Amino acid sequence: MSLTRLPVKMLGDMVSPRALERIFQDAAIARGTTVEALDVPTLEDILKKEVFKRLQLSVPAPLAKKRVSEVLAELMKSTQERMFAGPDAASIATLEESARRFALYFDWPEAQRLRGILGVVRDEEKAGRDVRPLTQEGFSLIGLMERRLEEGLVAQAQDLAELRATFTRVEGLGNRDVRRLETLITQIDEAQGQGTLLPAEVERARDLTFKLRKLLESSVVQPLGGLSPDLDPEVQARVQALEQEHTGKVFSGLEREFAPLLRAREDLEAQRQAFARQQQAGKLSSEALDAWRADLTARRAEVVEGQRQEYLRLEEQLNALQGGADVRVLLDSARMALDSGAMISDELDELRRTVGVLQAGQGAAEELLSLNRDLMALERDARGVPGASEELAPLLADALAAVGRGERIDPAPLWEILERHMGAAAQQRENFDVRAEHVIREYDAVRGLAGETTQRLGRLADTLRAQRRLGAMSAEARERYVQTIVDAEALLAEAQAEHRAAQEVTSTFGQDALSGLLDVFDLGGGDGSGGGLFGALDDAPAGPQADALADDSLESWVVEGGQVVDGSDDPTARRVVDLLAAAQALGLTRVDLGGPQGEWAAHSDGQGGWRVARAATRDPLDRVARPWLETGEV
Repeated sequence: MSLTRLPVKMLGDMVSPRALERIFQDAAIARGTTVEALDVPTLEDILKKEVFKRLQLSVPAPLAKKRVSEVLAELMKSTQERMFAGPDAASIATLEESARRFALYFDWPEAQRLRGILGVVRDEEKAGRDVRPLTQEGFSLIGLMERRLEEGLVAQAQDLAELRATFTRVEGLGNRDVRRLETLITQIDEAQGQGTLLPAEVERARDLTFKLRKLLESSVVQPLGGLSPDLDPEVQARVQALEQEHTGKVFSGLEREFAPLLRAREDLEAQRQAFARQQQAGKLSSEALDAWRADLTARRAEVVEGQRQEYLRLEEQLNALQGGADVRVLLDSARMALDSGAMISDELDELRRTVGVLQAGQGAAEELLSLNRDLMALERDARGVPGASEELAPLLADALAAVGRGERIDPAPLWEILERHMGAAAQQRENFDVRAEHVIREYDAVRGLAGETTQRLGRLADTLRAQRRLGAMSAEARERYVQTIVDAEALLAEAQAEHRAAQEVTSTFGQDALSGLLDVFDLGGGDGSGGGLFGALDDAPAGPQADALADDSLESWVVEGGQVVDGSDDPTARRVVDLLAAAQALGLTRVDLGGPQGEWAAHSDGQGGWRVARAATRDPLDRVARPWLETGEV
């Protein structure tokens, strides 16, 4: 197989693969050889000359040089790999072996078309026909699926990190949903280690984490231990924020899942836009999305059935017209997509035009079919490049209509438009990488600071490192990359502010105060007998909440003028009270501390005093003490 597969794959986000293939073909002919016979030194010369020159038409020279250098480095490492060796028969065997890696992802459009190719290529080989175009397309599809898998694993790793972080927070609830979440996390972790995607399990785990986080936040409104059953505004705001975060993720998932249907139905696209406005306004409900999902599922089933009937009619026409191997591949892949319940709008468009070309093309049918395939591929590629579809849509419609009438057109100007947008997208990607690198570098400067902000930033920094290592990105992966950068930059600003505050503590109260603030639990604790306002939780009324907290004790203190006026005489509590003076000097109104010997929470009363509570775990602080900490009422 040709060595050019690697540079086509690595540079396909800057110049169209077809243009690169033409460059290599022309350059090989100019050197008196063929693409299949190119050796490494000759390919290196082509990359440094013809390819580098072409890249400069769409991106700055430094970026073009950087990307060519990356290809050359990878080429040196890969020249001995099996993927580059062997004649056509060996290539077919390699293609079949590569396809087995993606057997689990049979519903991917790329996998369905690959199966169609594999179903045809052996017959074509036995008939003595040239199968190189089919095997080349097959390996291109393998490349697309490899990219999709790599992107999926990066996203799954990010989901897994967030699921683990949430599990740590809700583990104390100890109910059946917590155990189910733990089982799902274990399954996803094992799949991640094996390079396998489990989207259904991730979705179920997300739903469980939302349910458990909402329970953890809202459970403080339950009448336990005499606390007020009224919903505190701050708690209500946190619950609403959780709900909107969850509905936003569900909505995004529905947009991706039903994208072909939404593109095909203007009325459903109008509904999507209305839901998007509700989501932005914070008014989108889970119930509305559940109803929309059911409606979309039913509508898609209706569309698929209608498309099945049209497919059967087109299949009959094409069989009568005796289309070649490419037509058989298209028919087979479309049928497999229908069998999996997927829509085949693009495939039907291509089938309709194929019928028209075969009926009107007469002696030029093969040339027109090639043009039709080229334009359809251009249309699909443009969807993944920002701004390209909008500019190309009317031009493509005219070109496809002309081919359908049996007219010859030159697609080169359309590819040039796409490549211009691809170059802009590549430059934008370079800028994104610079921003990501800045976040990663600055995180290293604040990573030693304890706190939830830094922990969340650390998880996003890990994701950014993985995203930067990805090669050419799909539109969906690029959107995730941008969102990760935006979220990480916001958290970095918070972490840097906290870091400056910590430095102010050091400069104002000395290093000992900062060390005490971060490591207060190394100083020891009280007798653990419980006391203050709440006493031991064993005295709380029986019930589900009491069962979950039976092994914890909860203590409270009231601080006025820097002195404890209500609560036990505990040495660690006295040290915390001293640290609250530093917190108040920094303008802080809430302090949460955690360590091996317990969890603490303190809220300012707005008049120079503090309400303080301590428990063995965070759970009773959130369930029982939080309303009193926030309002002073029980």
